[in-house]
Amino acid sequence: MRYCGHMKYSDDIKNDARKRYASGATIQEVADALNVEPRTLYNWAKQQNWTQNAPRAGVAAAVESRIGYLLDKPGKSLLELLELERLLDHYRTMQLDAARRNLRKDADRPDKRRPAEIDDRSRTAAERPKRGRKPGSNDFTWIETADVMDKFRDGLFDYQLQLWEHRRERTRNILKSRQIGLTFYFAREAFADALLSGRNKIFLSASRAQAEIFKDYIKEFARDWFEVELKGGQQIVLHTPHGTATLYFLSTNSSTGQGRHGDVYLDEYFWMPGFNKVKKLISASASQKQWSRTFFSTPSTTTHEAYTYWTGDEYNERNRRANKPLAEFPDFETLRKAPTACPDGQMRWIITLDDAERLGCTLFDRAQLELEYSPEEFKQLFMCRFIDDKESVFKFAELRECLGDAAGFPKDPRRVWIGYDPSRVRDGACIVVVAPPDNYKGTFYVIEKITLRNASWSEQARTIRELTEKYNVEFIGIDATGPGSGVLEMVRLFFPRATAIVYTTEVKTKLVLKAQSVIGDRRIKWDAGYSDIAAGFLQIKKSAAGNAIIYYADRSEKTGHADAAWAIMHALSNEDLILTERGSVWSL
Repeated sequence: MRYCGHMKYSDDIKNDARKRYASGATIQEVADALNVEPRTLYNWAKQQNWTQNAPRAGVAAAVESRIGYLLDKPGKSLLELLELERLLDHYRTMQLDAARRNLRKDADRPDKRRPAEIDDRSRTAAERPKRGRKPGSNDFTWIETADVMDKFRDGLFDYQLQLWEHRRERTRNILKSRQIGLTFYFAREAFADALLSGRNKIFLSASRAQAEIFKDYIKEFARDWFEVELKGGQQIVLHTPHGTATLYFLSTNSSTGQGRHGDVYLDEYFWMPGFNKVKKLISASASQKQWSRTFFSTPSTTTHEAYTYWTGDEYNERNRRANKPLAEFPDFETLRKAPTACPDGQMRWIITLDDAERLGCTLFDRAQLELEYSPEEFKQLFMCRFIDDKESVFKFAELRECLGDAAGFPKDPRRVWIGYDPSRVRDGACIVVVAPPDNYKGTFYVIEKITLRNASWSEQARTIRELTEKYNVEFIGIDATGPGSGVLEMVRLFFPRATAIVYTTEVKTKLVLKAQSVIGDRRIKWDAGYSDIAAGFLQIKKSAAGNAIIYYADRSEKTGHADAAWAIMHALSNEDLILTERGSVWSL
């Protein structure tokens, strides 16, 4: 729908909007009905305290208002009828729970005590006696709905606010630009919704490190919003006005999700190995219709097993086998416009960098990004375009076998090798720390990756020096072809053995062949959270120049790409190119 923007609205429209919201309409429904930008409505709601002043207060009253709105609305859509059915089921459950609580209170209350002394939680914050202390750990039984919503909405962009309106969709599937704040948002959404509804939340990530990001965000929200300290490891139990809500923080490399139930969030799923197994894990956790499932990720390659799930080809393949008509799915540009209901029951949405900026995001300098990344990388990382790895030297089918969980990597490696890819004029320097194996069949582990942007040579050298103080460093390989030569000189002041890697056609060929050998033999692992490593390897291609084969990733003196991949190759160069049980055959 096309909204009217940058215009002055009458008081009648503002009052009509507030009444519709109070009667149970969502912000998006009010926007569509009155032809007003959703962002404008959110501003009005905040300025006029719609949530606080509305007659609906609390989840039960909100459910009643929404039911009343849907019952009165003529010409209900199929989705609205399904929503009404779910709300009626939920309302009946709430009524039964309330009745059981009242029976327990009546049975347990001594005659000499007044009901108000028992049910202190039902009072407003102003009416409750001051306890003279901060709330206990994980205790949110005293919070108010309006307070949660005010804190939740503060500072969010339009696309994040729209996602909140769709949080009860059975399946949300979002293809997104890099770093537009969706991990942050979904942690925020899950925490706020758990407080308001008592619903369990399950965060599934490819590694423990990624799962910890969700947990750290939520701990920060609890501390900043309500001064409550959260305690718990892989699961945190919140005590809310609507009972307990459990937050589970799990990695997909185990079956720890079995037996858990709740709304599931799966991040960066296009970079996960074994996606079909992960889907089964999610199915076990969110089979009941009351639970929602949220998939979100930057794109990887068209050969990833999740690709057909995203495009709808998987759904149509089932139709084909069952001799059913094939469904038509929305195209790329349609999915960019708004969250879109699709034939397989999923709500899909594409949010590119351009879309995020159109919907209020101010976090990026697009011109700078276009200088830092090649056109192909920019399309994949920020414009939601999948890579076709047919032309890549490295194949995603092999790279995904390198994705691991850093929780299982060596905690205190006996020795490490460092690879360094220098900063050119615009791009970042990348430093990787690799724990090498003790034998020719062993596994390399990328235990640390550092990206430095706009850092001076001395700052880059100082970072490497700190790593030599932290680890027992055995080898440092530095690309000294261009600006890296300055850093190399500084590094040799404290690590004289630092090795200069000067790029020639032969040296580049050996670097790539060594990496192909290690990756093909499944001898290297990095944390699945380092999605830019696999993306970098996919950018490396080859071309013929006379009788020679040249490997490249659109690199020049002014731009540097696939930085993490090259840095890893510099570290791997310390191992002989071809190994046997007896030793080296060909050394770099």
